[in-house]
Amino acid sequence: MRLRFAIALSLLAGLLAPVMAQQSSNASGEPLPTVTFTLDFPKSNPEHYMITVDSAGHARYECAGTVADDSDPQTYKAEFEISAENRNRIFDWVKQAKYFSGKVDSGNKVAFTGEKQLSYQDSQRSNTARYNYSNLEPVQQLTELFQKIAATQDYGHRLAYYHRYQKLALDEQLKQMEAQALNHELSEIHSVARILQAIVDDSSVLNVVRGRAKELLDMKYDGAPWR
Repeated sequence: MRLRFAIALSLLAGLLAPVMAQQSSNASGEPLPTVTFTLDFPKSNPEHYMITVDSAGHARYECAGTVADDSDPQTYKAEFEISAENRNRIFDWVKQAKYFSGKVDSGNKVAFTGEKQLSYQDSQRSNTARYNYSNLEPVQQLTELFQKIAATQDYGHRLAYYHRYQKLALDEQLKQMEAQALNHELSEIHSVARILQAIVDDSSVLNVVRGRAKELLDMKYDGAPWR
């Protein structure tokens, strides 16, 4: 059931990617250049997610999965602005990867880590590449960054759920999030600042949990706010 659900969403995502790109436009009405990363990994959680970033830095995230063991599969969506640094990195790497116009998958027999898809659209190009593993360094960099952003969004999704329904589960989630943040496994933590701040401001949440959320909000990375 969950596998069919994820496959259906993956097919829909492939059809919608060019449409989503057209929804972001500049002052003259022309579509902004847009990059989309999609991951489908059956039996993982989430089984499917998609991140779209345009050249202005506006990002959209959508995933299909379960939040808790006893919850049904659901679709979660979020929109946020990414840092200028990561926006520039993304489009520089896309250019280095020749806008995904050539071969991206290595073709080597390696462990399956999910079916990945990178798409690029602008007023002149519309390219899509599917791969499990790529030898191309810019594609590897894009994959790593998008996976870090997705991990952050997944925490935001779960924290919002547990804050509403299971506040006692927040502490463990925040511990895990803090550990991954310190290991540089997350990116764009500011994009989930709203739910972290909601936890900090909620007097019905244990003080130790509120303190942990505050520490995540205040964290610095190499002397600068988290990116």
